[in-house]
Amino acid sequence: MNASFRLLFAPALAVTLATAGHARIDRTVEKTYTVTGAGTLHLETQGGEIRVTPATDNQVKITVREKIHADTDAEADQLLKKLELNFEQSGNDVTAIAKYERDTGFHIGWWPPVTVDLIVTAPAGYATETRTSGGGITIGDFNGKAYAHTSGGGIKLGKIGAEVEAKTSGGSIALDEARGDVDLNTSGGNISVGRISGSANIATSGGSIKITAVQNSIRAHTSGGSITAGVVGPLKADSSLSTSGGSVHVTVDKSAAFRLDAATSGGSVDASGLTLTLESSGRDRNRLAGMVNGGGPELKLRTSGGGIVVRPD
Repeated sequence: MNASFRLLFAPALAVTLATAGHARIDRTVEKTYTVTGAGTLHLETQGGEIRVTPATDNQVKITVREKIHADTDAEADQLLKKLELNFEQSGNDVTAIAKYERDTGFHIGWWPPVTVDLIVTAPAGYATETRTSGGGITIGDFNGKAYAHTSGGGIKLGKIGAEVEAKTSGGSIALDEARGDVDLNTSGGNISVGRISGSANIATSGGSIKITAVQNSIRAHTSGGSITAGVVGPLKADSSLSTSGGSVHVTVDKSAAFRLDAATSGGSVDASGLTLTLESSGRDRNRLAGMVNGGGPELKLRTSGGGIVVRPD
């Protein structure tokens, strides 16, 4: 079954709010789709937040919250004529897209004058593809892969049963768990991660990185913070952790076999407790290199502004 619905004007519920000298009128649109199995949610909005939580039934429920910067209902009605809400169901896949008419002219005050939040519930087996140009994204515990992209907000992800890709141009990222590969990137915030079953690629231009447990390989970089990471089990591929402005602290399985290459220009390297065979010229106050438990994939650690600590767990 394929159903499509396009809405340009939506006066379902209106509330007028006064904020900092500007009136705001809120309206709500709701849509419900019955599904028969797992699918993919495609959600996109302009200037609002996206929030997705698991449902307890076989329905996808979408609540659209329109925030209209207008003084009167009549003015709000006019502004909503330039808002497009597109809903579509194709099999078990469901799409909701909110876009305001593009205008390249000069504007004073709020732009766009209508922003839209998407609040959605869906069965836990769903994959999620979410994008917003100026708000936060929250995704609960889902079995499918998660893709989240925002140009200006934080991203919070629960326990995801597949791979994860999350990117923001200005906010923090938090992920509870992923049973697949992970790619996380922010231009200005901290990154906090629980357990990752696959490989991890994590980067921030201005914050700290904390990873509780990764089971495969890891690449993590920050230009302005510390890195803390735990490697569980054997290191399965070359890994690197680097920062330009903080310390690096790593715990590894006591039986893990790898090559350690750790160096800092702003502190010392401490690998107490590891069974380490030093390479020639592999030891001074700022550098430590050698084979741990006979050697294996490389664990490269770098910092320009702090110490490095590697400990067996």
